[in-house]
Amino acid sequence: MGDRKVKKGRGVKIREQSSERSSFVGVECLRDEPVTTSRTSLPLWMIALIVFGVLAILGVTIGLLVHFLAVENTTYNYQGSFKVLDIPYNRNYERETSPENNYLSEILETKMVDAFHSSSIYRQYINSQVITLVPENNSVTAHIWLLFKAPRSMKENTRRRIESILRQMLSNHSGSLTTDPNSLRLMEISKVDAEKIINSRCGRRARMSATYDRVRGGSNALEGEWPWQASLKKNGQHSCGASLISERYLVTAAHCFQKTQNPKNYTVSFGTKVSPPYMQHYIQQITIHEDYIQGEHHDDIALILLTEKVVFKNDVHRVCLPEATQIFLPGEGVVVTGWGAFSYNGKYPVLLQKAPVKIIDTNTCNSREAYDGLVQDTMLCAGYMQGNVDACQGDSGGPLVYPNSRNIWYLVGIVSWGVECGKINKPGVYMRVTAFRNWIASKTGI
Repeated sequence: MGDRKVKKGRGVKIREQSSERSSFVGVECLRDEPVTTSRTSLPLWMIALIVFGVLAILGVTIGLLVHFLAVENTTYNYQGSFKVLDIPYNRNYERETSPENNYLSEILETKMVDAFHSSSIYRQYINSQVITLVPENNSVTAHIWLLFKAPRSMKENTRRRIESILRQMLSNHSGSLTTDPNSLRLMEISKVDAEKIINSRCGRRARMSATYDRVRGGSNALEGEWPWQASLKKNGQHSCGASLISERYLVTAAHCFQKTQNPKNYTVSFGTKVSPPYMQHYIQQITIHEDYIQGEHHDDIALILLTEKVVFKNDVHRVCLPEATQIFLPGEGVVVTGWGAFSYNGKYPVLLQKAPVKIIDTNTCNSREAYDGLVQDTMLCAGYMQGNVDACQGDSGGPLVYPNSRNIWYLVGIVSWGVECGKINKPGVYMRVTAFRNWIASKTGI
């Protein structure tokens, strides 16, 4: 992977009548005489053919109508809520990246999946997610989103079945949770409203695809696959990657601003193509980490504040920031994305590239044959000790992301440094986001 005479109206000319009535006498006499016309009946075979044609057209029309109404599936979005009882008040349930939120959300999502998969409408089930949790006195209200497909003729029946299955699920107290079936509320919502709900949450992807395809050693990203990825452009040319973490803030590498920190020299754009810029935004402020020193690798992190808010869409919205205490273990599969060079000093791609890599144990990365102690605790190695797949020039500041068990993506690292690209024993080194989580919060309030 690599770095847009009006014509006058013509009047109807009225023919003047001749003053010589004799020229019209013949015509007038003809009008006074009875006119007879000969009528020839159509042959039976032609009548039959016409009738058959009309019936055929009618049949096809009715057939298509029946297929559209009774057979052809349409997707339906639903928004709902219910209460989970006997949970002491804890405001952490509100925070979408907290352990409490993820723990309870995963249990509830698993219960919903199991309930629908074992039901009579399992073929119509597509997806279900917990969107938000609202803690109250001794309870938590879960707000959910559901996606189903059904023929139009079965729309109302499907909604009733969904509600019945959910109510039955909430009545079953065999697990560790007590839920209130009487608190269930369910309503159909438009696709537009559903997308607004999903896109308002961090780390969701509208486009799901296999990430393990093959940034050096990477492959083309699909549209909307990495909606938080941004291109930081200097004087209109791509220079670094960045990650969208809120409506106005992005995070990137400090070394991306070595020559100038003037916001007017930079713009940010999104999408999968570097050019032409998609959803271009201007920068109001650049915040470099106070301890960063040019030419050195530590504290290589910066924040970008946009002049205007980003309108979240399916293909552009924010990634989740991990908690400062969150641990990402060596061996975990992560993905690095960017428009960096395909190889060291090589060509640059037009389309965003993605590459699957793995987190490497810091001790291994600090071995004598590798980086010989240069990797600090605030850094993280990812890639392969055997080389080949790696970030490269132009990927700096871009995201290294990890999907949790709910398939919600977290920003684990920020592309920072390395020796060339994809060399043996020289994997990519990233700023460890958990180590800078409190710093990000202090500067952005996120």
